[in-house]
Amino acid sequence: MKMFLFISLLFLSFTQFSLAQDVAKTPKLNAMSGVFGITAEGGLTLGFTDYETQKFNYSAKASLEYYFPASGAGNLGLRIFGQTGFISGQGALNPTNEFSTKIDMYGGGVIYALSMGDAVYPWIGAGVSNLWFYPKDANGNALPNYAAQSYTKYMLAYNGDAGVRIFVAKNMSINFAGGVIVASKDYLDDIKAGLNNDLFYTLSAGLTYYIGRESDSDGDGVPNTDDACQGTPWGVKVDEFGCPVDTDKDGVPDHLDKCSDTPAGVKVDADGCALDADGDGVPDHLDKCSNTPAGVKVNANGCPIDTDGDGVPDYLDKCSNTPTGVTVDANGCVVDSDGDGVPDSLDKCPNTSKGVEVDSHGCPLEKETIVILQPAVIESLVLSGDTNFEFNKSKLLPNAYTALDGLVITMKANPNFTWEIGGHTDGIGSDSYNKNLSRQRAQSVVDYLLSKGVERKNLHIVGYGKDNPIATNDTVEGRSMNRRVEIKVLSKDKK
Repeated sequence: MKMFLFISLLFLSFTQFSLAQDVAKTPKLNAMSGVFGITAEGGLTLGFTDYETQKFNYSAKASLEYYFPASGAGNLGLRIFGQTGFISGQGALNPTNEFSTKIDMYGGGVIYALSMGDAVYPWIGAGVSNLWFYPKDANGNALPNYAAQSYTKYMLAYNGDAGVRIFVAKNMSINFAGGVIVASKDYLDDIKAGLNNDLFYTLSAGLTYYIGRESDSDGDGVPNTDDACQGTPWGVKVDEFGCPVDTDKDGVPDHLDKCSDTPAGVKVDADGCALDADGDGVPDHLDKCSNTPAGVKVNANGCPIDTDGDGVPDYLDKCSNTPTGVTVDANGCVVDSDGDGVPDSLDKCPNTSKGVEVDSHGCPLEKETIVILQPAVIESLVLSGDTNFEFNKSKLLPNAYTALDGLVITMKANPNFTWEIGGHTDGIGSDSYNKNLSRQRAQSVVDYLLSKGVERKNLHIVGYGKDNPIATNDTVEGRSMNRRVEIKVLSKDKK
């Protein structure tokens, strides 16, 4: 009668849960979400009571489980169950030295199942139950305390179990489990002795039939029937179609995407990063100079850096400190169309014939104004940088030879003189660059003097750079005057 009542309760509970499922239409997030399971199993019992020797006996159990929807690998569920069986033992504690107690249990609790793929589900459970028990001897006679009604024949019990379910079909699994039932009183063997209440262990096997379960081979929470991307790696987040999530929609799923915030429409590589065809560190969709040679430094737009702003990038610029606004050639150097040594930006006579000597403004010198320096009176000489050197370089031009040849005669005639050859520049450009250029120009003059036989020990080279201007650097004319090499006597005593 009690078993019939229990089965009826199971059926009613199952019907209620099924109706709730139909109404709520809970979405299935993994293969066990929203699933019912009906389990039947049987096995052995082994009691731990006040008798000296415990004996194996048997039990049977039926249960109904429901697993809540879950997006991960695990599902929490509820369970109601009924169990019947026997526990027994031996010892000199009753007339036949043996007891056999029939037990009937009805209870409920929680269960947690963890998916290991689509076939193996280990689980653990815990709960409480109402336990009816009937202690008798080996001959089926009620034991003394039971017969004397010294205690009530039911009590609360605490249940714990664990096991594994192995699916042999979509809706069927074989189960193996072990459990323990701890009584709240000490009368399972009809006597109360010792400090601990009676308990017994169970070892069982059985079958479970599932209602509402769909296979999910890759364990991503999307049933195979709805999964458009089967075989998704374990743990990868997927969308409602079972495909790996691609947040930035670049075609590379998030778990492989090393650049997860790529703007919409941008072409990416296998790592999900924006393409950079020329390898300059600026992605193609931002690169305004998409064919930059390898190794060239670029700005935020991916274009080669042009420090002096002359339109020729640094890696091609042979004259990297060109003044602002000056016209340059393909090498980034100031244009000198007529080749007279005066750049177009300063040349007031831009069409001077080849070979004609010009002044600092690029205009031909009048022959009658050319002054031949007399060797005997030369103690200082100033060479204009614009007419005696290539622009922005240290190479000495032929214009300087006549003046220097006159100075050579003075130097040779006065070997006890010590001379300073000092290079000067205008105020444009860095200190280090100007000092270096001024010294190189002074060195070019010394090299020429040495080639004419002047002794090196009488010559002292100084690169002043822009430290000693003789005119303002705010005008073209002033800067032209400041670009010079000064040669002057330091001492007339031989050192």
